[in-house]
Amino acid sequence: MKTKLIALAAAAALATGSITGCSTTSKPPPDTPAAKRQSLEAEVDAALAQLYAQDPAARDLVSKARATLVFPSVVTAGFIVGGSYGQGALRSNLGSTDGYYKTVAGSVGLLAGAESKAIYFLFMTQGALDKFKASKGWTVGADASVSMMKVGANAQVDSATSQQAVVGYVLTKGGLMANLSLEGTKISPIDL
Repeated sequence: MKTKLIALAAAAALATGSITGCSTTSKPPPDTPAAKRQSLEAEVDAALAQLYAQDPAARDLVSKARATLVFPSVVTAGFIVGGSYGQGALRSNLGSTDGYYKTVAGSVGLLAGAESKAIYFLFMTQGALDKFKASKGWTVGADASVSMMKVGANAQVDSATSQQAVVGYVLTKGGLMANLSLEGTKISPIDL
């Protein structure tokens, strides 16, 4: 009788251990670099899907780009003087991640509150991409000009803008933003 109870207890312990053991191996601990990369990759995928849903022509343009830098959530906050910050990933035209970056910008003017937006930089030429990758800190306007996409009412991409070396999109909860300048936005590589 004791042998059956011991065998039953051992089997129950083994079953419990194997069930709980499986659940911890699929996801890295939350504060590790691997977990941060995994979370950022998921956010980048979601931001690209949102862009394609908002502007179907963007999918074709992204596929033509040498690489696309995606910042899924750039938060801007302040009162008169403010700043913005976000983290993102550079994806090659093959879909693999080539590095992780942060963006920082300051602003002065009529600002009160906070907002979040997704920012996309499409490197359309190899020269523009090489210059970006070689820099330790890249600033919009100083190191390269970024042509903001102008999307018409019929969601057709402006052909003159799409032929530039670096093209940008900004997407808020209200949709694609037109006539927005990213001048002075600084982008730097980060280790994740």
